[in-house]
Amino acid sequence: MWALRSAGRRGAWLARVGRQCPALRAAPPLPPCPLRALGGFRPGGPRDLPGRRGGGRSNPAGDAEEEEPDNAEQEEEEEAEEELLSREPLLPAGTQRVCLVHPEVKWGPGKPQLTRAEWQVAEAAALVHTLDGWSLVETLVVPTKTPDRKLVFGAGTLQRLTERIRGLAGLTLVFLNVERMPTPTKKELEAAWGVRVFDRFTVVLHIFRCNARTREARLQVALAELPLLRSNLKNDVARLDGRGGGSRYIMGSGESFMQVQQRLLKEKELKIRKALDRLRRKRQLLGRQRRRREFPVVSVVGYTNCGKTTLIRALTGDAAIQPRDQLFATLDVTAHAGSLPSRMTVIYMDTIGFLSQLPHSLIEAFSATLEDVAHSDVIVHVRDVSHPESELQKASVLSALRGLRLPPALLDSMLEVHNKADLLPGYSPAGPRVLAVSALLGLGLQELKAELEDAVLRATGRQVLTLRVRLAGPQLSWLHKEATVQRVDVVPEAGVADVTVIISSSAYGKFQKLFPE
Repeated sequence: MWALRSAGRRGAWLARVGRQCPALRAAPPLPPCPLRALGGFRPGGPRDLPGRRGGGRSNPAGDAEEEEPDNAEQEEEEEAEEELLSREPLLPAGTQRVCLVHPEVKWGPGKPQLTRAEWQVAEAAALVHTLDGWSLVETLVVPTKTPDRKLVFGAGTLQRLTERIRGLAGLTLVFLNVERMPTPTKKELEAAWGVRVFDRFTVVLHIFRCNARTREARLQVALAELPLLRSNLKNDVARLDGRGGGSRYIMGSGESFMQVQQRLLKEKELKIRKALDRLRRKRQLLGRQRRRREFPVVSVVGYTNCGKTTLIRALTGDAAIQPRDQLFATLDVTAHAGSLPSRMTVIYMDTIGFLSQLPHSLIEAFSATLEDVAHSDVIVHVRDVSHPESELQKASVLSALRGLRLPPALLDSMLEVHNKADLLPGYSPAGPRVLAVSALLGLGLQELKAELEDAVLRATGRQVLTLRVRLAGPQLSWLHKEATVQRVDVVPEAGVADVTVIISSSAYGKFQKLFPE
C-alpha cells in the first residue's frame, strides 16, 4: 500500500526570494557601458559599432556585398510568415488551478540518475509558475514500476490517484510530469479524471510560444509544434472513423480527410522551413559583417534560469538588459557589447537556456539559432552552483553542446562560471578554467574579465605589440580605428610615440603594408 505524498519546497532554489536568506546587500554601481546592446544583430546593429576601442574596422563598401530584398518583397514575406504563425492555443486561457502529478520510478532501468523526485517536482512546479494565471493546488508524487505502460500507473495505483484527483475542488487541469504522453493515454486519463491532462512537452512548448518575441523564434516554435499537431490529427481522425467520416473521400478529390490534413501540415512545414532559411541567411550575412570587423564573440550558455542574462548585464554595465527570474525567459540569441580590462570590445551572445528532458523536436527547431555558438571565439558555461541538481544540469548542457557538433578546440577551451556562489559561504571551485562569481552582487567579475581576455587573445591570435609611430603621420589614428590602443608614450623631442596595442594578425599585416617605414 503506497501513500500519495505532497512535494514540499516548491521552487525552493529557483527563486532567491523563497530561500529565507538574509537580505542581500546592494550591488556596487555598474561600470559604464561602452556600447549599447546590439539587439540580436538586426540590420544596422553591428554597423553602428565604432572601430575605435573595439579593434574593428569600418567597411562601407564591403557591407554592400549582398543586397537585402526591397521593402515590398520583405513585407510580402512577413505577411506570409504571419499567416504561418496564426494557430490555436496549446493550453486553455485564463486562470487555471493545476494538480501536478509526478510518476516516481524508485528502481529498475527507468530510474533517473543524478537527480531525485523532489528536484524534478520543483522544476515542474517552476514551469507551472512561469505561466500567467496558473497556480498549483496539489502536488502528488506517485510511485510507479513501469512509467512506459499505457496509463503510466498500475490499476490499483491509478484508482486511488483518480479518487484523489476527483476529490480536489475547483481543479481545472492536471500536469503529468512525463516527457511525452501518447494520445490514447491522454484520452483515457482525461476521461478517468474528468479534467484536461497535459504533458511536459506541451507545457514547455506553450512557454516557448509565450516567450518568443522575434519572428524567427516564433517560427521555430511553430516548427516544433508540428509533431503535436500530427498526433492530434490522428486522434481526430480516429474519432471521425468511429462516426464513419474519417476515411471518406472529399468531393471526389481522391484524398481522404486524413490525407488532406497530412498534406496541409507538410506544406506548412515546408513554408516554415523556407521562412527560417531566409532568416538564417540574413543572420549569416550579419555574422560575416561582424567577422569583417573582427569583434571577438563570447557565447554565454547554460541551463535555463542559471543567471546568463544577469551575468551579461553585469559584464557590460548595460542597464537596458532586464533579466527575468523565470524559465526560458530568453528564446532569441541577442548580442551585447562590453569592454575587457585592456579596453578591447567583445560581443556577448545571450543564448536560449537548456533543460533536462527537453523534447527532441524543440532542440531540432532551435538548432539554427544555436548555430551562432559554433561561430564564437569563446564559450562561457554559466552554472547555478546553489542548485541541488547542478551536476545534472551541467551534464544536460554539455550533451546539448556536443549535439551541435562544435569544434573540439572551442569546447576544450570553454570557461565554466559558477554563478550564485554568494549563496554558498566559503565556496571555492576546483579545476582549471573554473571561476566562482555572483552576477547579482558583482563578485568575482574582474577575475572573470581577466580570464576572458586571456581566452580571447589565445582564441583569436591577437597579440600585444608596442609600435613606434610618427606623431605627424596617420599611423596613430589608424591604430585607434583598427586595433585596441592600450597606452601611448609620447617622445616629444623625436616627434614619435610608442603605442602599445592589441592587434590581430590581419590588421598588423595591413599596418605593415600601409606604413612600411
